[in-house]
Amino acid sequence: MRIGAIIQARMGSTRLEGKVMKELEGKSVLSHVIERVEQSRLIDEIIIATTIHDRDSVIASEANRCGVKVFRGSEDDVLSRYYFAAKENNIDIILRITSDCPVIDPNIIDEMVDIYLKSNYDLVSNAGIDAGKRTFPRGLDISIFSLELLEEAFNNSTRKYEREHVTPYMYENSSVFYYKNDKNYSNHRWTLDTPEDYELIKEIYNHLYKGKHDFYMRDILDLLKGNPELFKINQHIEQKKIK
Repeated sequence: MRIGAIIQARMGSTRLEGKVMKELEGKSVLSHVIERVEQSRLIDEIIIATTIHDRDSVIASEANRCGVKVFRGSEDDVLSRYYFAAKENNIDIILRITSDCPVIDPNIIDEMVDIYLKSNYDLVSNAGIDAGKRTFPRGLDISIFSLELLEEAFNNSTRKYEREHVTPYMYENSSVFYYKNDKNYSNHRWTLDTPEDYELIKEIYNHLYKGKHDFYMRDILDLLKGNPELFKINQHIEQKKIK
């Protein structure tokens, strides 16, 4: 049984063009995401799932430089990109992670994989389409599901948003376990989608990154608690809605 993190990445972004290749402390956002996911004890493979578009060749090159696998597929049908990436790499259990999460937490990854392996749920998530069930900061989003469920979604998803966002069919047609924090931190936004998000992420890295990834969710929460002006940088930003 092979467990793989498939990280979707592309250069096109309506609010922050080329965000995954933005610079953070001398490295690309994508390389930081990869380094953090590599700290997981339970993941066997990391695959960067990008598109066949010419502009995304830089992402493929960066992934190769970082020593992880690359799959290139449809730009708009992200569900098919995940399905064929998993099939090509013989992945049995898939973690869906997005490349705009440069503070993704490997400890949370392993906690959730452990839950998935010990439970009978089809899908384990700390995010989901129901914002009311979120307790983790946005930017630590993880969804875990089997190749069989991914294949079912691939074969049965017909609506545009189901193809663009990978997991909507799964949330609507399977048993879901929502992994929740002991306190609700869903008002925190640590994803990278706007210039304001980038400013906050740069501040987090400036304060906590000293050449290695040894800071995690609790460290960032402590930083923002001690520096409330940082929290305000992007608190007005609204997450894009699934259409």
